[in-house]
Amino acid sequence: MIHKKRYKPQIIACLMSLSGLVMATETLPESELAVYRANVIELGETLKLELLKALQAGGPLTALTVCNEQAPIKTMAISEKHELEVGRTSLKVRNPQNAPDDWEMKVLKTFEQRKANGEDPTQLEFYEVINNAGKKQVRYMKAIPVAPPCLTCHGTEITPEITAKLKVLYPKDQATGFKMGDLRGAFTLMKAY
Repeated sequence: MIHKKRYKPQIIACLMSLSGLVMATETLPESELAVYRANVIELGETLKLELLKALQAGGPLTALTVCNEQAPIKTMAISEKHELEVGRTSLKVRNPQNAPDDWEMKVLKTFEQRKANGEDPTQLEFYEVINNAGKKQVRYMKAIPVAPPCLTCHGTEITPEITAKLKVLYPKDQATGFKMGDLRGAFTLMKAY
């Protein structure tokens, strides 16, 4: 007979990390988790659509301006629509307003380690129910792997025109030097109970 109480939390966490999703000890119903996944997918698809339209309309320089002006607006609209906070962050941010907090930093570093251990970057996600100043919050992150269009403005071979525009729009830009297979960052979500 196996006694569940003999399993140590570390073993359970290790087993859970073998799947794409790693979570804290307090679990969420799959239906609730599906909503949070849908929220970050909505943000990703919305920003991708804006980016692709701008690329088609005026090329990478236009896309940079659209990203700079529209990404914060679209992100805020989705956050307000779903009554939560959704956004993007990275270990190498372009916009300093997207810098990771301590919790996000830990998750981003864990994503990098999981990727280095062979996990599929498209499947990396993590959530945790935390207590923040006496209030319960769900924190959720989903990794953003580098895709071919990202390399135009985030890669290793950026044109001088794009580099100049980046210096104007994002003087403290750190988000270059990526290659295919890298993690660009992650979508991040926070919902208070």
